[in-house]
Amino acid sequence: MIRIHQCKLSIDQPIQQLRKVILKKLKIKEQELINYYIFKESIDARDQSQVYFNYCVDCEVVDEQKILKKGMKDISLTPLLEYQFPVCGEKELKHRPIVIGFGPAGIFAALLLAQMGYCPIVFERGECVDKRFQSVQDFWEKGILNPSSNVQFGEGGAGTFSDGKLTTRVKDLRSRKVLEEFVRFGAPKEILYEAHPHIGTDLLRGIVKRIREEIISLGGEVHFESMVDDFEIKGDKICSIHVNDTWYPCEQVILAIGHSARETFMKLYEKKVNMQAKAFAIGARIEHKQSFIDQAQFKKFAGHPRLGAAEYRFVHKAQNGRGVYTFCMCPGGTVVPSSSSFQKVVVNGMSEHARNQENANSALLVQVSPQDFGTHPLSGMKFQEQLEEKAFHMGGGTYKAPAQLVEDFLQNRASTHFKEINPSYSIGVTYCNLQELFPKEITEALIEGILDFDRRIPGFAKSAVMTAIETRSSSPIRILREDDTLLSSNVIGLYPCGEGAGYAGGIVSAAIDGLRCAEKIIEQYKK
Repeated sequence: MIRIHQCKLSIDQPIQQLRKVILKKLKIKEQELINYYIFKESIDARDQSQVYFNYCVDCEVVDEQKILKKGMKDISLTPLLEYQFPVCGEKELKHRPIVIGFGPAGIFAALLLAQMGYCPIVFERGECVDKRFQSVQDFWEKGILNPSSNVQFGEGGAGTFSDGKLTTRVKDLRSRKVLEEFVRFGAPKEILYEAHPHIGTDLLRGIVKRIREEIISLGGEVHFESMVDDFEIKGDKICSIHVNDTWYPCEQVILAIGHSARETFMKLYEKKVNMQAKAFAIGARIEHKQSFIDQAQFKKFAGHPRLGAAEYRFVHKAQNGRGVYTFCMCPGGTVVPSSSSFQKVVVNGMSEHARNQENANSALLVQVSPQDFGTHPLSGMKFQEQLEEKAFHMGGGTYKAPAQLVEDFLQNRASTHFKEINPSYSIGVTYCNLQELFPKEITEALIEGILDFDRRIPGFAKSAVMTAIETRSSSPIRILREDDTLLSSNVIGLYPCGEGAGYAGGIVSAAIDGLRCAEKIIEQYKK
């Protein structure tokens, strides 16, 4: 196939006009174009007089070589994108491979193992998605927390109750496999080419359920409400794991536990599995009216039916050396209670597929490192817990979240009202001064970042609300592994995987890492 870049349509031109643009770019007749497929779509809003959709398309034509020989601008041969399944190894497996955790990393590791005939066994501490949804609703509506099944734990992982963003900066051909599998299990086909693809939490719930059903149909097992609470390591090898009062013998274990599995982190440290503290980020969720973001980004085209809800993404380097950035922006979404342990407040953001709620929200984060909390492997985790507990008490001790007008935060005064912004955090918020929550260096960086972002979107700091605290953007721990084998650096048979192990930063990158770990097992062993 032939790939064409820079195929433009105005927002008022129907997508069917793309065929005419292709014919003009290739300088061919209608009958010479067999078919075409959109590879990437992006919005170009730099020209305030017009907004364009910019397409990259792959085309089947009658005479491919004839066109390529012309050396025309923006036209090249389509690169190979098809996922290459690994070749099975020759070693004998005594026991079925085990996957611990059923978030994106665990799901895709188990799916590939099942597709290749390895019949994996999955253990997930949380509930299946239907029961989990009810547990989450009980917390959001009544403040009743299930510490084993919540926004962080359960079928689908933390990504199930998020925007379902599938954007990744990881350059890996496996990302196409991940997106194609999502589409096969019910995601809109547009995620294959949108510049900022997302699924939405409402659709994700059904998708992860269908993936689980396929894993089981191919000979795998998926056990919910099954927390791995101990590991047997003899010498330098993993020998068995303990789940629900039973020891399961094993020799190949993919450890995809997610970034909030604190009890498991402590057990692995106790078992002397090599790990270290790593940098992560803390901050709050910032909310604006979605109509304000639309107007700021799309100007006079705001509200156009083809544009949808506008997004933003900002990065700033503060004078004290810290990175300040927005993360996991949820257009037309809500700020959600995301605690996973008692007497601790954690917030996150979520959108459904339509992205049609009144507010837009984004994480507003500042980088922290072992210089802030110490080099002990568990020190970052303890730092998170201390801040989450402080937020709990500032919120009033009932899982209400501390919140503040951004204008008041900049002036170091507690808020008494929120102007026209109605915070979407369902349990409720308490007027606070968030400068009293964050360490001084974090506050300084946040103020500097907000002022910079306000220069980029005038009014960003006005009539906006911050709800705290967000601490779970990434894992505070890295479980060390070998670059070539992906095995733990000191435990044979153990594959630290995904976000929880410190090797991913989102749904797609975690899923890619799950595939990579599964491939390593497949390449060594027979089915």
